[in-house]
Amino acid sequence: MASDTPESLMALCTDFCLRNLDCTLGYLLDKDTMRLRPDIFLPSEICDQLVNEYVEMVSAACTFEPHDTFFSLFSDPRSTRLSRIHLREDLVQDQDLEAIRKQDLVELYLTNCEKLSAKSLQTLRSFSHSLVSLSLFGCANIFYEEDNPGGCEDECLVNPTCQVLVKDFTFEGFSRLRFLNLGRMIDGVPVESLLRPLNSLAALDLSGIQTSDATFLTQWKDSLMSLVLYNMDLSDEHIRVIAQLHKLRHLDISRDRLSSYYKFKLTRKVLSLLVQKLGNLMSLDISGHMILENCSISKMDEEAGQTSIEPSKSSIMPFRALKRPLQFLGLFETSLCRLTHIPAYKVSGDKNEEQVLNAIEAYTEHRPEITSRAINLLFDIARIERCNQLLRALKLVITALKCHKYDKNIQVTGSAALFYLTNSEYRSEQSIKLRRQVIQVVLNGMESYQEVTVQRNCCLTLCNFSIPEELEFQYRRVNELLLSILSPTRQDESIQRIAVHLCNALVCQVDNDHKEAVGKMGFVVTMLKLIQKKLLDKTCDQVMEFSWSALWNITDETPDNCEMFLNFNGMKLFLDCLKEFPEKQELHRNMLGLLGNVAEVKELRPQLMTSQFISVFSNLLESKADGIEVSYNACGVLSHIMFDGPEAWGVCEPQRSEVEERMWAAIQSWDINSRRNINYRSFEPILRLLPQGISPVSQHWATWALYNLVSVYPDKYCPLLIKEGGMPLLRNLVKMPTARQETKEMARKVIDHCSNYREENMDTSR
Repeated sequence: MASDTPESLMALCTDFCLRNLDCTLGYLLDKDTMRLRPDIFLPSEICDQLVNEYVEMVSAACTFEPHDTFFSLFSDPRSTRLSRIHLREDLVQDQDLEAIRKQDLVELYLTNCEKLSAKSLQTLRSFSHSLVSLSLFGCANIFYEEDNPGGCEDECLVNPTCQVLVKDFTFEGFSRLRFLNLGRMIDGVPVESLLRPLNSLAALDLSGIQTSDATFLTQWKDSLMSLVLYNMDLSDEHIRVIAQLHKLRHLDISRDRLSSYYKFKLTRKVLSLLVQKLGNLMSLDISGHMILENCSISKMDEEAGQTSIEPSKSSIMPFRALKRPLQFLGLFETSLCRLTHIPAYKVSGDKNEEQVLNAIEAYTEHRPEITSRAINLLFDIARIERCNQLLRALKLVITALKCHKYDKNIQVTGSAALFYLTNSEYRSEQSIKLRRQVIQVVLNGMESYQEVTVQRNCCLTLCNFSIPEELEFQYRRVNELLLSILSPTRQDESIQRIAVHLCNALVCQVDNDHKEAVGKMGFVVTMLKLIQKKLLDKTCDQVMEFSWSALWNITDETPDNCEMFLNFNGMKLFLDCLKEFPEKQELHRNMLGLLGNVAEVKELRPQLMTSQFISVFSNLLESKADGIEVSYNACGVLSHIMFDGPEAWGVCEPQRSEVEERMWAAIQSWDINSRRNINYRSFEPILRLLPQGISPVSQHWATWALYNLVSVYPDKYCPLLIKEGGMPLLRNLVKMPTARQETKEMARKVIDHCSNYREENMDTSR
């Protein structure tokens, strides 16, 4: 099972400081500018952690609000030291890099920071003396600058942004730079002249960049150990140059087979050349390539026995010349991944779960187009077979969803995979911490991506959790998201059904504070709108029934929500539903249960005192719908109304005595051993009907309710009745002269039941 170890003190402190910047690390110099407190001095380990965790929280936790001048906290290297930072996406702008330009950065990763312009190129020069590792992956606009700002009226008609490509920037002066990632740079950047000043590159990533002449790479033939040319349109000339880079340990010439047409095909000759010339190779990725010639041996010639990674037994002929097995071999979406003997410790492919997980792990950060297809394969494995590496699979999918929260394909496939990876079959293998991470990433997806399939997948995944217990740490947020899903009048039917079910589950078995808070969010109004819409469509489906059930739950012992139900035309909807759907028993039970909650509120009972409402409740006393439930709930409503006395009976018809007789008749018709479709968290509303003589029938209904519940469910309700002080009230009732004899007899039976239960369950151990 996954570990539930607590977060480190460093992580907890970092989180607290970032959520409370103005009272821990900084102060506002003016309305907008943050400054570090003068008595704070932080080493690079803490500063790096603060910045990197800040980026993570902004990109992954939608509830965390970024601060516009956060980076100004690190403007002075005398009090803060930054060394290794990873920034991503729209969070980072030119002024943020400018704010930290005095820092001696060793490692700077900028990933998909599309708001950075050529101003940041100049800021990079500030780090030239110290930078060892730099990534500008996906920073598509960093080589653009404004052309003649303020004076380009004619030009702006053609190019509204008035931007021109910067071609004179080079890495001159970056003498310590060893690792450089320029992946997905825009076309037109003169890569060769840009890189020429770098003398000792050890790692270079030119993913997605097209260059017909790769000869410039040979200037690093004695130093380059890692080269990534993903989605570069290769030629025989490129292969000739690569073969000269004899120090290479990692080579990636993979491609996305769906993105575009490539003329170049990998042949047995090419693979043999690479293996022969690159003797230090430990990692090779040729994913997505069509293999022009047959590089594999025939099935008949494959050595029998267990799968082997020894090069001499390789099913891929060119790799038999390897001196040792590769640490990694990328074969995703190639025919080679399905061979038996592959000379590598780790292989990415689509043959089995291990290969698929390796693919997700290898490609998540920079290749969402590949990752989404790999996650789709994982989805099929989890759906059809059994996932054997559950924890690894969950963590990889969570990482992918966090990293690409605006990528439709990742969000669709990832949320679908999570549904199967979190079902009950796998629950025992998952820690509380891991399940909370799943919930967080699901809510992030619901919040940031309104696509129907994503919303449905996320709602279905939430259904795999114990509700409300496992969602309580995000209680307000999940309710807000579900209510926002239900707000549109025309919504996908399946999402609506799941969302209403979740809403109902969330307000069941939670304390009254939670219910009141959710009521103020618009819960009651949203449910009433759904009911109204279903009435107009003359449809009584699960959405209708769940909506009434949710209203029943959220009004339990919460007078404010009961009042909201009345204020927003709830009683009219009740009558209309009763008339439109006279045979829907479960609907009637839910509606009467809700009205029982409303009737428990003394201040609201006068609104129920109309001839129409009293007649409806009286007629429902004779209902046989859902066993005794509808009749029982109708009698409960009337019992609370009767409890206010004859002077509160404000209608001429039906008469109070007539209704009272019908209530007695109904109660006497019920089977005391009836199993119930009801759940009491407290007996307080029932117990308040016992110590009174103004309405004997109300007293009898309350006593019957207690007798039924403690008889049929003694383990649940005997302790509750004892705990809430019901025994003294029942003993007093037995002595009351106004109580009916049958009520007293029933009260004695309740007392006996609970007394016997207490004796049987008494702890006699020493």
